Amino acid sequence: MIYTVTFNPSLDYIVSVDDFRLGLTNRTSSELLLPGGKGINVSTILKNLGIDSTALGFVAGFTGDEIVRRVEEIGVHSDFIRIDEGISRINVKLKSIDGTEINGMGPSISREKTQELMNKLNALAAGDVLVLAGSIPATMPDDIYSRILEQLKDRDVTCIVDATGDLLKKVLPYHPFLIKPNNHELGDLFGVELNKREEVVPYGRKLQDMGARNVLISMAGEGAVLVAEDGSIYDTPAPRGTLVNAVGSGDSMVAGFTAGWLEKKDYRHAFYMGVSAGSASAFSEYLATKEEIMDLYRQII
Repeated sequence: MIYTVTFNPSLDYIVSVDDFRLGLTNRTSSELLLPGGKGINVSTILKNLGIDSTALGFVAGFTGDEIVRRVEEIGVHSDFIRIDEGISRINVKLKSIDGTEINGMGPSISREKTQELMNKLNALAAGDVLVLAGSIPATMPDDIYSRILEQLKDRDVTCIVDATGDLLKKVLPYHPFLIKPNNHELGDLFGVELNKREEVVPYGRKLQDMGARNVLISMAGEGAVLVAEDGSIYDTPAPRGTLVNAVGSGDSMVAGFTAGWLEKKDYRHAFYMGVSAGSASAFSEYLATKEEIMDLYRQII
């Protein structure tokens, strides 16, 4: 079974506002309300590709109830832990001004609730896949990702991590199967600026030296690079298409790679599936369908 963890899920209120003006009343021209969070996005794309997964994490209040309802409406099994106080966050994303959003805080997660999640994850066994994705609430310990991987070491669980900064660095000694920084996050780790595909390869190898098995680097319009465990390097420019909504494209890449790897255990196929899923979501109003992903896959190969 595949398990995804979203520590701070949200309801994403995605709106378009024509001629947005500060200090004045603005009215929406389109609205969309979706369950949000990187792990949930991964589960959604997997479901679109016909692969079941279980979404884990924390939810609270009426917004938490709606997150669960909408996740299960998509067809994704959920096993969220409910928090008694507070509400799950609402994120406002302004489509008409790319990259403009206001993200809520989310509920406080107690030590007892954190341990409840650890207990759920302790049931994972050989052959399971675990995807840890995104940031964590400020109330959680900043070593939670590494604690999870330490708990699962020697279990033959395939661990995939999509995180940044210290969250990412602290998991590397536990040899995650896959990590997925983008070129800016990779550059921040080493204090350099990386803009070209050939520039990221040495730094992907540095992350392997630090413990990562496979490093998948997304680079938006520049394409993507995979520094694979077997020594192979795969890279491709971005497929042709019109950027519609970049939200969730990185999560879609993780899901596509995961689906491709589980299908054939072939790095080239997994890489192209990842790029296809990430790009297809970027070219779509929401997360990509299987048909959209496979159309791009055929174009890339």
